[in-house]
Amino acid sequence: MGAFTMDADWLVFDPSPSKPVFHLPDGAVDAHCHVFGPGDEFPYAPERKYTPCDAGKAQLFALRDHLGFSRNVVVQATCHGSDNRAMVDALRHADGRARGVATVRRDVSTNELDELHDAGVRGVRFNFVRRLVDPKPDAYYFDIIEKIAPLGWHVVLYFEASDLRERWDFFNAIESDVVVDHMGRPDVTKSVDGPDFALYLRLLDENPRVWTKVTCPERLTKVGPPHYEDVVPFAKRVVESYPDRVLWGTDWPHPNLKKAMPDDGLLVDFIPRIAVTPELQSKLLVENPTRLYWGEGQ
Repeated sequence: MGAFTMDADWLVFDPSPSKPVFHLPDGAVDAHCHVFGPGDEFPYAPERKYTPCDAGKAQLFALRDHLGFSRNVVVQATCHGSDNRAMVDALRHADGRARGVATVRRDVSTNELDELHDAGVRGVRFNFVRRLVDPKPDAYYFDIIEKIAPLGWHVVLYFEASDLRERWDFFNAIESDVVVDHMGRPDVTKSVDGPDFALYLRLLDENPRVWTKVTCPERLTKVGPPHYEDVVPFAKRVVESYPDRVLWGTDWPHPNLKKAMPDDGLLVDFIPRIAVTPELQSKLLVENPTRLYWGEGQ
C-alpha cells in the first residue's frame, strides 16, 4: 500500500489530555468520535479532501478509558469515503462496547448492509458540508434510506446553519430517526433567540424523530477554551428543551481544526455547563445513546 503523508497544516490530536474534573456517570457513551486509518492498513479514500494523521482504534479506546466513558459510537470519517473497514475494525475489537455510523453509496448491496449491521453499525451519515464532500441530489439519499429501512437504522446529518433552509424539505421528508451533528453548526456570534437558531429549533419542534448532538464547542466557539462561554447558551437551550433527544461526544481526533487542538479532558468538563443536573447528564450521556444504539431491536 502507498504511504500517506498528512496535510502540512494538519493539527494532531492532544496526546496527553487532562483528566476531567467532571466524573462521568456509569455507562456514559462518547456518541461521536472517529478513527483514521492507520493509513498503511486502511488506506484513505482517493477522493478525500484532506489527509489526516493516523488515529486508530487503540488510541481511541485508550482515550475512552482515560476520560471515563464506557462505550463509543464511531462515525465514519470522510477521509475514508465509503470504505468502512477502519470503522468496522474498531467495532469488531471493542468487545461490544462500540456501535458505528457508516457512509455507503447508492449502489450498496443488501449483503453489504447486513455485514455492517452484524459488525455493529446502526446508522448512515449524509454529509452536506461542501468543503469536505460534494453533496448529491436528494434522490441519491432517498435510495439509501429505502435500503437501510429494513434494518431499523437512523440517518445522521452533517450540515452547516446556512444549509438548513436549502435542505429543509428533504430533511423533513426523512421518515427514519434522524440525528443532526453539532446542532447544525450555529453561528454563536448571533443571538440564541435569533431567527437562524429558531429555524433549527423549529426542526426539532416539528419532528419528534429528530435528535441532535450538542457537540463540538471547540468548532463553534469564537472565544475559545476552557469554558466555551459563547456555545453554552445554544447547547444548554437544546439540552433543556429536548432532553430525550440529545447526544454528546468528543469528536476525537477532531478533524480539520485549524487553530488549536482541544484538551479532551476540558471538553468533558464542558458537559455540566450545558446539562446542569444529574438527571439531564444521565439522559445526555447514558439513557439516550443506550436507547438509540443498544436498545431493543438494536
